[in-house]
Amino acid sequence: MEWTEERVETLKGLWKNGYTARQIAERLGGVTRNAVIGKAHRLGLSSRPQPVKREEAPIDFSKMARTCQWPIGHPGQDDFRFCGETAAPGKPYCNSHCAVAYRRSSSGSEDSNKAASKEVTKEASKNVA
Repeated sequence: MEWTEERVETLKGLWKNGYTARQIAERLGGVTRNAVIGKAHRLGLSSRPQPVKREEAPIDFSKMARTCQWPIGHPGQDDFRFCGETAAPGKPYCNSHCAVAYRRSSSGSEDSNKAASKEVTKEASKNVA
């Protein structure tokens, strides 16, 4: 493909009117998008302004209400969903589902286990001496 004056003028006009390099290449025929970009660059055509980006306020996740992520139903079924109640602070589930998901160990049983362990250690040291 040769860049005739007619094709160059067509490229300039389409470029000025905001057509994309792909659209220009399709209209000209027999030329690639990259060839159009290269020719526009060599001709010194101004680069087109980038789309205006909206300024978005940063999201403050700490102020967003977190919801319970307890799955309800089977993931493959249409009625699958998550609980959606307000999540307990620092947890992924609501208070009801936290009660199911997390087990508290009673402090008494921990203390009695420690005491029993100490007794076993004392008995073992007496037997060694």
